[in-house]
Amino acid sequence: MNANCYDNRELSWLKFNQRVLEEARDEANPLCERLSFLSIFQSNLDEFFMVRCGSLYDQMCEDPHFRENKTNMTCKEQLTAIYARVRELLRDKDDAYSDLRAELSMQGVDIVDFHTITTEEAAWLEAYFKAEIEPLLSPQIIGKKQPFPFLQNKNIYAVVVLEKKGTEKLGLVPCSSGVFPKIVSLPTGKNRFILSEELILHFAPEIFSRHTIKSKSLIRIIRNADIEPDERMEEECDYREAMEQLIRDRKKLCPIKLEFSRLMDTAVIHSLCNYLNLTEEQVFYSEAPLNLSVLSVVRDMLRHNKCLFYQRRVPQKPAWRDISKRMIEQVEEQDRFLAFPYESIRPFLTLLNEAGRDPQVVSIKMTLYRVASNSKIVEALIEAAENGKDVVVLVELRARFDEENNIEWSRRLEDAGCRIIYGLDNLKVHSKLCLITKKVGTEISYITQVGTGNYNEKTSAIYTDYSLMTANHDIGLEANRVFHALCLGQTVEHTEHLLVAPKCLQNKLADMIDEQTELAKSGMPAYIGIKINSLTDKYLIEKLIAASQAGVKIEMIVRGISCLIAGVPELTENISVRSIVGRFLEHTRIYIFGAHENCKVYIASADWMTRNTRRRVEVAAPIYDADIKHRILDMFDVMMTDNVKARVQQPDGTYTREPAQEPLINSQEYFYEQAYEALEKAEAEEETADADSNSTKN
Repeated sequence: MNANCYDNRELSWLKFNQRVLEEARDEANPLCERLSFLSIFQSNLDEFFMVRCGSLYDQMCEDPHFRENKTNMTCKEQLTAIYARVRELLRDKDDAYSDLRAELSMQGVDIVDFHTITTEEAAWLEAYFKAEIEPLLSPQIIGKKQPFPFLQNKNIYAVVVLEKKGTEKLGLVPCSSGVFPKIVSLPTGKNRFILSEELILHFAPEIFSRHTIKSKSLIRIIRNADIEPDERMEEECDYREAMEQLIRDRKKLCPIKLEFSRLMDTAVIHSLCNYLNLTEEQVFYSEAPLNLSVLSVVRDMLRHNKCLFYQRRVPQKPAWRDISKRMIEQVEEQDRFLAFPYESIRPFLTLLNEAGRDPQVVSIKMTLYRVASNSKIVEALIEAAENGKDVVVLVELRARFDEENNIEWSRRLEDAGCRIIYGLDNLKVHSKLCLITKKVGTEISYITQVGTGNYNEKTSAIYTDYSLMTANHDIGLEANRVFHALCLGQTVEHTEHLLVAPKCLQNKLADMIDEQTELAKSGMPAYIGIKINSLTDKYLIEKLIAASQAGVKIEMIVRGISCLIAGVPELTENISVRSIVGRFLEHTRIYIFGAHENCKVYIASADWMTRNTRRRVEVAAPIYDADIKHRILDMFDVMMTDNVKARVQQPDGTYTREPAQEPLINSQEYFYEQAYEALEKAEAEEETADADSNSTKN
């Protein structure tokens, strides 16, 4: 194994989150957007600890000698490296918060504490605390009759060291109650406020008035959330009920991280670790607020100042959309393509609604992974079922942290008469696949939609994703086979057009890499272009290394994890890896094989991670329409020239920004401008055609 061209999965992810943090510190971004990036950095890190660190911790307990297959690190070695790197990132986060707080003050928003308020404000806060906050608190002193309580995941608590008659005890006060606000606005300034937890901590002497306060801090714990339903599933149990039980169980898993906001005596930290069964290695100090979601309140305060936000962008009607025609008709004429968020999801919603009312449509089949809380897509499926269509919906209840939303929608779909499937044993269904079946006389036809992102109207406006709608009969037949297999609890064994994991994707990707490798060895032009969110599949990585050594030019855009390090002499010197982190979450997946116009192009739901290629149902669709293929290739080329939001991976595994030089290309803004211009051009051509038509009539 060529260890010097591999990066550890977890450490590579931390590099991605560092890029998110860099956006919070980038003064080229509007102030309120930088607040969002800082909040995203924290929420990302929370989920990383809950899922990835939780998984490593469990694996370490089960098999302390297990080593991962790329950098040969044990779970303990990985966790130790993670903890060290996270401490560095948290210091950067604190610096970023300090800078942003100062800039907010210049905009008239002051996040104050008791060191920065006036005497009058302090008196007002004391009166407010006694009248509005203290009556709602539930303090506790830890002792024999009051054992250490269960601490809720991500909630904030005030912890104090109490002394009475020479004896020390711990006091705890929950600070995340929903009955009082996150912030307390001061009457002396319109946008001058203090965090509620800081107010509670300050008045701890009032709460524990019979004790002396020796030290105090705010704390917050993160709990392990790595729990899989199949571990506890019985054959005869109701799957939906089992998932609801799993959600309840997940809230009670062991702590994996402790954060605190004030320097405290080592003995106190040790005592908390004992109560929570943590090591001191899992304890982290933060000067910034422990819950940065409060920054959304600050953004709302400044909403009137448009210069502090990104320029407003609205997803556009695609230039090809003719509203005088039905969507079904337009898709049957020619393959249709949507690029989110630049183009609106409405044409696809229209297609679904038309299908639900079309007498020639006999069935609609769809896979759902993550849907919006008020999903128009689900409403369209419900209406179709109520109109007598055969509606089959695979609802993946194991979509992590979206289980409750999916459970509720599955009930509503079932109540409306849809047939609900809950996925396959040990395989998540992550594909984005919709099949509309029509029957006219004895003739059956299909409209197939394949996407890179979820059927979610909300994320379609903030994630970059692609959606292909096609009436290609061969693709429709294969999509029908996919759904037929899913209905029987099986997976497809063979495909000619679609790439379908777990049995017909990784092997076909490897074959296409091998084809390019052989072309390069014979002196022919060879090229591979890949855009994905993560790269961890060692089998495919080894194929890419071999292709690079054979001389294949490989360009990769990998937003997050890349276990492959590009540019290593004699190994990956023909590979480049770049990451784009910007206003919208990069989520498109593109596979390109071949150096000429006859290259193969796919859009897909699958990243190149083993979980996607071997342990999920994923679908990639070939792009047969020449215009759509040309557009995707052009978009890939633009992203490869992005020198504003792109970072390029170096041979040592670090990432650096592209040198800023003219012309500056921010690919996301470029694509939005394209969408606006394309629609304006189409509308102008339509007006000209109407004018010519009227002139001819006259």
